[in-house]
Amino acid sequence: MTLLQLPDEPESLWLNTVKLPEFPKLEDNMKTDVVIVGGGITGITAAYLLSKEKINVVLIEAGKILTGTTGHTTAKITAQHDLIYDELIQHFDEEKARKYYEAAVEAKELIHSIIKEHQIDCDFKEEDAYIFTNSEEYQQKLETEMQAYEQLNIKGELTDSIKLPIPVKSALIMKNQAQFHPLKYLKTLVEKCVENGVRLYENTAAKDIEYNKHPAVITEDGKRIISKYIISASHFPFYDKQSFYFARMYPERSYLIGFKTDKEYPGGMYISAESPTRSIRHASINGENLWLVGGENHKTGQGKSTLEHYENLKQFVEKHFSAKEIVYRWSAQDYTTIDKIPYIGPITESEEHVLVATGYRKWGMTNGTIAAKICADIILNKESAYSELYSPARFHADPDVKKFIQINADVAKHLIKGKLDFSDDKLKHLQHDDAVITRINGKRTGIYKGKNNQLYAVDTTCTHLGCEVEWNSGDRTWDCPCHGSRFSITGEVINGPAKEPLKRYEWNESS
Repeated sequence: MTLLQLPDEPESLWLNTVKLPEFPKLEDNMKTDVVIVGGGITGITAAYLLSKEKINVVLIEAGKILTGTTGHTTAKITAQHDLIYDELIQHFDEEKARKYYEAAVEAKELIHSIIKEHQIDCDFKEEDAYIFTNSEEYQQKLETEMQAYEQLNIKGELTDSIKLPIPVKSALIMKNQAQFHPLKYLKTLVEKCVENGVRLYENTAAKDIEYNKHPAVITEDGKRIISKYIISASHFPFYDKQSFYFARMYPERSYLIGFKTDKEYPGGMYISAESPTRSIRHASINGENLWLVGGENHKTGQGKSTLEHYENLKQFVEKHFSAKEIVYRWSAQDYTTIDKIPYIGPITESEEHVLVATGYRKWGMTNGTIAAKICADIILNKESAYSELYSPARFHADPDVKKFIQINADVAKHLIKGKLDFSDDKLKHLQHDDAVITRINGKRTGIYKGKNNQLYAVDTTCTHLGCEVEWNSGDRTWDCPCHGSRFSITGEVINGPAKEPLKRYEWNESS
């Protein structure tokens, strides 16, 4: 068995193999028909669909377009979103479960039609999707899910084997799903947006919405973009308006490694039914075979050292596959709503011109695409068969109340724990490229030591609602265990809901 080494730095395969265009920062106030906040798959797709219909669009992105969750996906285009359909039938009804499936199918078809229309070379390939298990408990759950497939007329079948060298008792197949290189696809959509007159701005963070005759997005620098409609496609909604999205969703991180092997990939896209999750697909680099293995989901800012999650994936690869070298490792974050269905549509019943799209539960390629289509249809005054299903205003007695209590009890626990718990003063023993949490002048302080011996010190109190952030060793970030905000080693916001950076302290070895 070959002992593998993890790459020193996290890096996404997709981002490393595409050169994305660059756009300026917004410097002036402006007016437009639609403002889109967020340059991921939802924002770019919505801009493309609207601009095709001669709608004037401005898209702003807090950082660089396509470098957030979209640039760190596993990029499966599938309606097989784990074991979901029996659960949807039980918690809602057959009609809503069927609409969820039909929406994912429509998203896949829309992606495929755009690829064919523009002849996009993005490694699109149809593959069967498999949920597999080696557990008798989950074997029964797969059989129940198969019954839901039959009830909803989903093409599927059960099998007792898969083509990978992994022990399984059963697997549920969903036929004719797909995978692709998401950034090769979306780079072309960006180019088409520019051709259609979409104005794109990077390094332009939205901070609030202001109402006069029309709604206006207010940026961090105080610029105003007045429009008829606003689409919040910023992963976590930048504007809440007492909708309490931070209490109606929970953030999770997941991990992925890419490795080279001489073995030919046998086809298919795979995900385990039980935890810890194992997700498997293939890709290529300049024609060379690359296998992708992901999983290890956990709530953001909670649990063991994040490097251990990469190590667990590495050990899984060493055990089951003839890997030569691990060439990539990266992680992603996404939000899950309390009923597992995304929030897509008017942010509140009284604000029909402000649309939101969030809570994709790690299935962003289809959920993000259908979100863009739903938002575009609303703006174009077209009927959508899915508006009621995804309405952000919904709230159901079961399972929402129980989940709501569970999520917020967990938040309260970590809020209190963070105030009481801190490391001893271990600065003298702090290693390069590591961090410690200690008390400096009575204040809980996070200190990171760079490879050049420079120390970076930040106040660990999250600027969202005051929880205490924890060190993420795998990605070198400060992560909030309450609502998923993430900050760089110098305190800058990487992921919301926080809008303000962590307070930074000047620090050196003699402090």
